[in-house]
Parts: sequence; C-alpha cells; structure tokens
Amino acid sequence: MFENAFVLFVPSVVKLKGKEEAMTILKDRKILLGVTGGIAAYKALELTRLLALAEARVRVIMTQSAMEFVQPLSFQVLSGQPVCTHLFDLEAESRIGHIQVATDAEVAVIAPATANIIGKLAHGIADDYLTTALLVCTAPKIICPAMNVNMYESQVVQENLARLRGWGFHQVGPEAGDLACGVRGLGRLAPVDDILECIQQALTPQSLQGKRVLVTAGPTKESLDPVRHLTNPSSGKMGYALARAAKWRGAEVTLVSGPCSLAPPHRVSLIRVTSAQEMYEAVVDQFAQTDAVVMAAAVSDYRPKKKAPEKIKKIKVSESLQLEKTEDILLRLGELKQRQILVGFAAETENLLENAKVKLRQKNLDFIVANDLTAANTGFESDTNEVTIVWPGDEVENLSQKSKEAIAMEIWDRVERLWQKQKHVDS
Repeated sequence: MFENAFVLFVPSVVKLKGKEEAMTILKDRKILLGVTGGIAAYKALELTRLLALAEARVRVIMTQSAMEFVQPLSFQVLSGQPVCTHLFDLEAESRIGHIQVATDAEVAVIAPATANIIGKLAHGIADDYLTTALLVCTAPKIICPAMNVNMYESQVVQENLARLRGWGFHQVGPEAGDLACGVRGLGRLAPVDDILECIQQALTPQSLQGKRVLVTAGPTKESLDPVRHLTNPSSGKMGYALARAAKWRGAEVTLVSGPCSLAPPHRVSLIRVTSAQEMYEAVVDQFAQTDAVVMAAAVSDYRPKKKAPEKIKKIKVSESLQLEKTEDILLRLGELKQRQILVGFAAETENLLENAKVKLRQKNLDFIVANDLTAANTGFESDTNEVTIVWPGDEVENLSQKSKEAIAMEIWDRVERLWQKQKHVDS
C-alpha cells in the first residue's frame, strides 16, 4: 500500500532549512500521517512536502472534517500516494486497505490532532479510517495537538493526553501564540521542524537511552570594546548536528552554544554563552553529571587583556590590543575526567594529523576529530564535512565527505563502542 501511485519529481539534492541531506534517516521510511479537522491542517501540507523531499514514503489519512479545510488532492500531489479518506471505499477496502496501511507504517503521526481525535484514541473509538488504522498500528505514534487554549487546557483533554502518553504516544506541542479563534495562548500546532525531529527520533534505535551527554558548538566572542571582538567563522552546524543526533538516539542532551543563528534541536537543554570564560564555566559545571562530552565548539584561544569601555579610535587600536590566553577547556576536562568519554575537535590548515595527535595526547582525549579547513565543502560554514578520526596509539580513520548529520552519527557510533568496551572490562 506504500508503493508509488505515480512519480513525483523532486530535485536530486535538496536543502531543508539550510541543512543539506539533513534527514537522510527518513529515506524510504514508511510514515502514516493522520490529518484531522482543524485550521492547522494546512500546515500538514508543509510536513508532507518536507517528508517527500527527504524521500520518505508518506501515506496520508484524512478525516471528513480535515477535508473541509484542505483537499485530498493537495496531499496526493505532495506525497505521490493516494489519500485514504473513506473506510468503506469499495476498491481500496476490497483488500482491507486500512489494515495494510496501518501495519506497513514504521511511525504514525497525527498532525494536527484535535480534541475529538485525542478523545477517540484515548477511549478506543474506531469509527472512521484514521481511528481504525491507528488502533491496528503497532508502530510508534506521535500526536501533535492544535486547538483553542481553553479546550486544550480543559481537564478532559489533559486527562486524555496523559492516558495516551502513558500508553507510549509521543506528544509534540502545542505552542503558545495567536490562535485562529482570536485569543492568545497554548494551542498552536508545533513547528514542523519539531515534528520532524520527533519523527526521526522515533525511527532511530534508542541506543543512548539513559546517557547524559554534553556538546559544545559555535564560536566564542571576546570583546575588545563595545563594537569590536575577536572570533572565528564557526557556524555551529557540526555541534548542533551532534546534539540532534544524540537526541535522536534517546540521550539526555545539553548543548552549550556560542553565538550562532541556528535553532536549537527539539527537546535539547540549551545553554547560551558568548565568551570562552562563560563556556568554560558552563562545561565544567556540567561535567561531573555527564557521561560523554564532545567539544565541537571553536573556542577563541586569546582574548584582549582589557575591554575598553568606549570604542577605541583607529589610531589607538594597535596600542590597545594586548592579548592573553583563554581558558583551555579540553585540557581541564582531561584533568577532571573519571569514566567520561571525552572527544575533541582539531581544525587545522596544515600538518593535520601531527597537530591532532599532539592535542589528543595533551588533552587526555578518547579520540579526536580532525578537520582540514583547506578542503572543499568542509569546515566551519559548510553543510558537509570530511574528517579524520585519530585514536590513542595513532590509529587513524578517514570519514569521507557527507552531511554533518551523517558525520555526527558516525561519531556517536564510536562513542557507543567505547562504552561497550568499558562495560566488557567491568564485567
């Protein structure tokens, strides 16, 4: 039932929110999308579009009320699949289609989810295509409420949602904001990016469940005066990809981020910092309660000895620019390390392996990820990366160029192997 009904042509390489190949984990995955009758039903079109661009195989089920807001043809064009609407469709149901759609699905998403569908699911009512299919479906289920604030906060809706969560449903949203009914409050459908994050987590083995990890990302800024600072062009993309990938695998993730424009991954604890000193304090404070740290941030090595209270005139800049070293965060973590896994990054323009090996030894790292900043389509602002992993004993692994999300997955694979070795030694 998830076979293509007709061909939907999409670009061979797409960018989703600026992240090339960010959702390769969705390729060929079978997703059941339930759309119910709320004003937010139109947002499910964007969700369908992005899933199709990620080459997921999306099957949409619409309730009768949903069709009052959006036409099934729109979802059919975007998904490349016929839309399920009528439980007693003679052609589709001659093969008991709702059973096959439900059992084929690897994850089921209800977006938007009205109070009506939430109540039906919480009480086992199966009176249309969607509720019947969801009762049959044994895959992970994600429910995305969207409704009036008073309706959402009512005791019955909250009890129904609590019951569904108790049965293993994942809930995403709602958000607070201006609602279609003219009031403001909780009730807006969660951002599509947050729903996508939850879908990807539901499709990812929870191999980091129970682990607490900390990731650093982005640059730091060291102020010279109110309008000038020392920094670097780090975009934070590698660190954010690492935090996102760890969350997909079920870890409890803390992301310590320098200044950057990226949206934080869904359900990740974010600590924003500006300077190297602030990052040092945040990371050291968290370290004792952490199972693994991956330091992907590009921390400034130097800062001005003094920050001028006023803008320094050009003729006096050279006289005022006296520098001192910033805190060496990795070195301190290496000194404090007990059983934590500690991973560093080395961004170099020359002597890549030699410099990475020195840093590996000096900082007491479990392995280091080396970046050649002179290579094409790698490094700070790129959506892709090509790295070399260096281990104690000078073992070297080369990871070919791929998306930063894919590189992040490879890094967590290696962290997991180290935990497996620790477990084997302990036993």
